[in-house]
Amino acid sequence: MTTPKITTATIRAMKGSGQKIAALTAYDYPMAKMLDESGVPFLLVGDSLGMVVLGYPDTTQVTMPEMVHHLRAAARAKPHALLGCDLPFNSYGTVASAVANAKVLVDAGAEFVKAEGGREIFPQIEAIIADGIPFCGHLGMLPQHVLEEGGYRLKGKEEAEHQRLLEDAQLLAAAGAFALVLELVIPPVAKEITRSISVPTIGIGSGPDCDGQILVTQDLTGSFPWFKPRFVQPMANCAMEIKSAVATWKKSLG
Repeated sequence: MTTPKITTATIRAMKGSGQKIAALTAYDYPMAKMLDESGVPFLLVGDSLGMVVLGYPDTTQVTMPEMVHHLRAAARAKPHALLGCDLPFNSYGTVASAVANAKVLVDAGAEFVKAEGGREIFPQIEAIIADGIPFCGHLGMLPQHVLEEGGYRLKGKEEAEHQRLLEDAQLLAAAGAFALVLELVIPPVAKEITRSISVPTIGIGSGPDCDGQILVTQDLTGSFPWFKPRFVQPMANCAMEIKSAVATWKKSLG
């Protein structure tokens, strides 16, 4: 039986279905293929590849050519899953650049694009959606702003920030975003946002009440052992397995 292709409409319809949306990052052909064969419906070529693949200290150094390179590799897996891609730092500062770079990602295989921010990038979001490109929002902690914010922190603790997050989520949903990632939003606020909008919320470090969860695959599999987010419980220790396999092979050489 042929597995049906997952679309943005599929993901949107999962809200309220009782089934959580499982989302993971994929930066190359084999990982996209393995995750797709594992039944993950939502794959993201995230700019987190800057740290876990390219060795950058944060996402602000990731370029459009690097995102395109990894997106093309993942797209070659031809996943049944929905495959999207982050617009990297400095690629959507204007309406014109946002639309142009979103088109570049679509041409490279993205079925949706994601960008960080709410009302401050609303004209860009409107233009991307108006051009017929599916859009996923990203609110809460915005990794591309980590340098100006001086680090990563939970969002929504202060009432003004709480209200801004809620209003931005409603704004993006009304504009036509098919889903929203909520990163490091305190769980009560993430729950409130989830209940207040008609599109799915996909949390990362934002508690259990979002419509789905997204993780960096290397965090889930323990294959990037040099950093472990506090909110992730690894389900494997692939780094140890790789080191063990290499040690065994070396011994076999005599």
